[in-house]
Amino acid sequence: MLKEFKNFAMKGNLIDIAVGFVMGAAFKQVVTSFTGGIISPLIGLLFNSDLTDLKWIAKEGVADSTGKVVGEVAVLYGDFLTNVIDFIIVAFVMFLIVKGVNASKKKEAPAAPAGPSQEDLLVEIRDLLAEK
Repeated sequence: MLKEFKNFAMKGNLIDIAVGFVMGAAFKQVVTSFTGGIISPLIGLLFNSDLTDLKWIAKEGVADSTGKVVGEVAVLYGDFLTNVIDFIIVAFVMFLIVKGVNASKKKEAPAAPAGPSQEDLLVEIRDLLAEK
């Protein structure tokens, strides 16, 4: 059973998936940084607020002695929008990568071999048989 597992784990597809997973996680961090550091502030300039701070407060909280708000119930739709933007960027880049890989895999159909066509060969065979 251990040998079967080793064979399974060492198959090229599984290794490719593992590498893709690690690269995807690293790419996600880059996109998150891009969205949080560049996209969100630019959107914040348009709406005069930080995108991640956008929220709908369902129940007001009270400030405790340290100044922290406790008991607040809020829907953090700014974080959700930031994550949606992250997803769209990652999905679009993955689409471009898959499209590029598929385009590189497409090969033109091999050209038909030069020479007589099937009809020409059949006519030649018929004529040879007619001679005998």
